[in-house]
Amino acid sequence: MREWNGTKTMTGRVRMGAPGNGRGAEGEAEGGVMVAPARTRPKRPPMYKVILLNDDYTPMEFVVQVLMEIFHKPQSEAVELMLTVHQQGAAVAGIYTREVAETKSEEVVEAARIPEYPLQCALEPNE
Repeated sequence: MREWNGTKTMTGRVRMGAPGNGRGAEGEAEGGVMVAPARTRPKRPPMYKVILLNDDYTPMEFVVQVLMEIFHKPQSEAVELMLTVHQQGAAVAGIYTREVAETKSEEVVEAARIPEYPLQCALEPNE
């Protein structure tokens, strides 16, 4: 017995797939039921933490300025992060894709280099 594998078009005409291949125009047939093709979702890129590291020479005001200008933190959050860096030795300034995290880290080091501050960043995978 031959299985019907045609589909109707907008004009009402029947469009047939190749006879006997079990396929219609929309997807593959499984047990006589048409199955839509599976949709694949792109994999999200790995994220990285940008961690500001404490030192004994970079002024607190400069760290706040860096957090506001490079990481776009509001002043109150920048002050809290700066105090965390000062008291605990490090704090996460932001979480980004690898390329963005590397760029932010380079911007911090470059901004600190101009006034000759030793401010540094570290990158760490966000798990």
